[in-house]
Parts: sequence; structure tokens; C-alpha cells
Amino acid sequence: MKIKNILSTLAAFGLMTSSLALAQSATLKGVVSDQMCGAKHMMDGGAAKCTRECVKNGSPYALVVGSKVYTLKGHSAELDKLAGESAIVTGKVSGMTVDVSSVKAGK
Repeated sequence: MKIKNILSTLAAFGLMTSSLALAQSATLKGVVSDQMCGAKHMMDGGAAKCTRECVKNGSPYALVVGSKVYTLKGHSAELDKLAGESAIVTGKVSGMTVDVSSVKAGK
């Protein structure tokens, strides 16, 4: 019975470490938006104003890269400055979420 428990624990550990390995470091270039609006802002006043209002109301920042919308975690102050503008974001990408390590204005 003990061997079965040990094997179960090792299998669970293997799944946890393999899911951590799925997060890849990457650099993405796109437009800073919010998760709710993505590329199509619903509020008058422009993309920057809409993004800031949606974030203020609970929507996380996002990066629109072509037709993809990545949810951004972290660096909110820098993302706020670039709301509605092109940005280069570096971080760990897991699925459609980026754990941001750096943000700078896009060129």
C-alpha cells in the first residue's frame, strides 16, 4: 500500500512540474487593452480611456496581438501609461495569460 501512495505522489509531482514547464518565456508586441474589450472598445473617448475605465471596473489588462488577446498579470502602473498604445511585453506565457516581467513602449 505504501508503494502505491509513493507512486501516486510521484505522479502528482510529475504533473505539477510538467505544467510549470509549459509556461514559456516570450516577448510579445501588441496593443495594450483590457480583457473585456480586447480589440473592440465599447466606450466613447478612445482606446486609452476605455481601457482605463474597464480596468478600474475589474477587467484585467490585456495585450492584443493580431487576433489573439493575452491576459496580462502584473506591472499595472506601466500598462496604464501605455493603455491604447503599442507595447512590447516580456514574461512567462501560459496559454493566453502572460505573467509580465517587463513592459516598454512599442516602436
